[in-house]
Amino acid sequence: MPFYNREPPNTVAPVTHPPIRSYVLRQGRFSPGQQRAHADLMPRWGLPYGGLLDLRAVFARTAPVVVEIGSGMGETTARIARENPGMDYLAIEVHAPGVGSLLRQLAENASTNVRVVQHDAVEVMRDMVPAASLAGIHVFFPDPWPKKRHHKRRLLQPPFVALAVSRLAPGGYFHVATDWQEYADHVLAVLQEAPGLSNTADAFAARPATRPETKFERRGLRLGHGVWDIVFRRDQ
Repeated sequence: MPFYNREPPNTVAPVTHPPIRSYVLRQGRFSPGQQRAHADLMPRWGLPYGGLLDLRAVFARTAPVVVEIGSGMGETTARIARENPGMDYLAIEVHAPGVGSLLRQLAENASTNVRVVQHDAVEVMRDMVPAASLAGIHVFFPDPWPKKRHHKRRLLQPPFVALAVSRLAPGGYFHVATDWQEYADHVLAVLQEAPGLSNTADAFAARPATRPETKFERRGLRLGHGVWDIVFRRDQ
């Protein structure tokens, strides 16, 4: 396929990752509308899991590319893409209902700057995303796995962060948002220790205008729940 380079994945920063998933494929409701969108629209916006991508060929242009890890039901990803037509977005999500929901929104918006991969984010970042190719990485409201015995399932651990940093271009940003304070503290500590990253704030950042509030976030804020944004940049 023209979207894929022939050479093997670039391993500028070789990283191993334990065979422990940061997600569980639960039996959630897959509505008829989501199923139709998934079946009909994946050929237009979807990319199969495969080899190293040629991002210019994928989006048919040269533009900054941001990876959205865990796009969920797609509300935030679709809105960000609509409001930033000069940027391209690679959304990674494992849950089929969420992928179907995102695809439906992309069709409604006639979006041309989003592609979707339904696969494990660790493997996509490792095998499909070229080194030093990304303008940014978004990880918005990942599963915090709050129970101590499940902390090993958390996505944002040093090995994955090292992999992610190797995929950022110099000056590229790594933006995490969470509504779980203990996880926010954990992520801040991990990113502070990651070679090649610098914090854009003294600790936690103010919510950038580029991250829209979701309806669930607004409801949580009304109930007094906190939200923590963490924004680092790859050193030049």
